[in-house]
Amino acid sequence: MTANPVLITGAAQRVGLHLVHRFLEQGRPVIMTYRQHRKQIDQLTAQGVRCIQADFATDDGIAALVSALSGQPLGAIIHNASSWDLEADIHDAARHFDAMMQVHAKAPYLLNRHLAGQIEDGGSIIHITDYTVEKGSDRHIAYVASKAALSSLTLSFAKLLGPRVRVNSIAPSLIIFNEDDDAQYKAKTLAKSVMGIEPGCDEIWLAVHYLLNSHYVTGRTLHVDGGRHIR
Repeated sequence: MTANPVLITGAAQRVGLHLVHRFLEQGRPVIMTYRQHRKQIDQLTAQGVRCIQADFATDDGIAALVSALSGQPLGAIIHNASSWDLEADIHDAARHFDAMMQVHAKAPYLLNRHLAGQIEDGGSIIHITDYTVEKGSDRHIAYVASKAALSSLTLSFAKLLGPRVRVNSIAPSLIIFNEDDDAQYKAKTLAKSVMGIEPGCDEIWLAVHYLLNSHYVTGRTLHVDGGRHIR
């Protein structure tokens, strides 16, 4: 197994944090970014994870991460950082749209451009997009548009970096509920998929593991949505 670390953005909680733990279980070194400090950061640092505070809301924040990683060989990059925001008031729509594009499209674009040369031969880039890219959403219009942009970047970077580096996306729907989700919301959400379950974060780990170990798949999106498209 390669000794070069996996970079995971937005990994202080939920799916990102689960991926960090799974890589550590495999003995794989990890570099993770976080926006706000949480107690998990100290625990992960003690376990040998390199934890870097990075705010992708600004170009300076992105540039600071690039600088912090200068000369650091990488095995893979997983773009997990995300902001799941509802549509803003019409008077704040322009700012909201720019904020979604900044985090979900501009940050991955710039990080890929600056760090691709540091990824080992045969390495991977994985973009975490969203199943709504192919469906749309009247409540998260800017969010979905920005994830669609990230999906498009998958194709372009796969062309640019292949065959040395493979670039793919994972498009999840429900993976885990939030602690404050009520029973009515959970039942409604579960009914949207054929499988009808809360799959848990390990479903994303399995998808990541497959894409990192494949030698032939690039420029593709792996949908992890429980069959929502056929419901």
